[in-house]
Amino acid sequence: MPLLEVHNVTKKFGSLMANHDVSFNIGEGEIVGLIGPNGAGKTTLFNCISGLYKVNEGKVLFKGIDIAGFPPYRVAKLGAVRTFQIVHPLKDMTVFDNVLIGTYLREPNSEKARQITEKCIEKSYLSEVKNKRAGDLTIGLKKRLELARALATGPKLLMLDESMAGLTSTEVKESVELVKNLRDTGITFLIVEHVMEAIMPIADKVVVLDGGVRIAEGKPEEIIKNEQVIEAYFGKKYSKKLQAAKGVEKSV
Repeated sequence: MPLLEVHNVTKKFGSLMANHDVSFNIGEGEIVGLIGPNGAGKTTLFNCISGLYKVNEGKVLFKGIDIAGFPPYRVAKLGAVRTFQIVHPLKDMTVFDNVLIGTYLREPNSEKARQITEKCIEKSYLSEVKNKRAGDLTIGLKKRLELARALATGPKLLMLDESMAGLTSTEVKESVELVKNLRDTGITFLIVEHVMEAIMPIADKVVVLDGGVRIAEGKPEEIIKNEQVIEAYFGKKYSKKLQAAKGVEKSV
């Protein structure tokens, strides 16, 4: 049984169709990329899965339980946790205390919670700044803090919303290694990402949205050759030029 099953999810805002009949599955231990041009409905879908939005139609099954309509805290307690594109740490608190708040979702005992927090900070490469004020961190470290706080809840599924956007090339590489390491501990990932060179090498599968509709799904090497995906990102003119170039290659 897949860990996450999205079945025919539709989300409307008045007359605006943000997601329409979107379906895909995620197997346990997979890293799945969710990509698409701006306005494709990626974050809206995240909000539907994580409980911030109620779907108009469809089902979201996590570990076989239909969580569509569950409030975010219930979704998180089941083990499906998400980060946000714009990070909002508790800036006047330390890094350690920010992560500790996430730990209390699963561990009420203070001493055990502090031990778990220490491990999550270490796994997220934040040990050197754990006593620093969160508001003083760089954007790269703030995004890592967001990940550590989500990790502290004990997730089975981690949903990352553009966690690599705005990072330096070195920070992107570090984030990629972090995701790989966490996957090896048994965590499954659904990642919204615009940094294609980051998501394509690590994703087992990629789902592409455009205009709120799933237009493609497959392995990364299949997706980067998909003409419908190329058209969605770069427009019809580029797609036609690419097709013409392919025709020349074949004739040669």
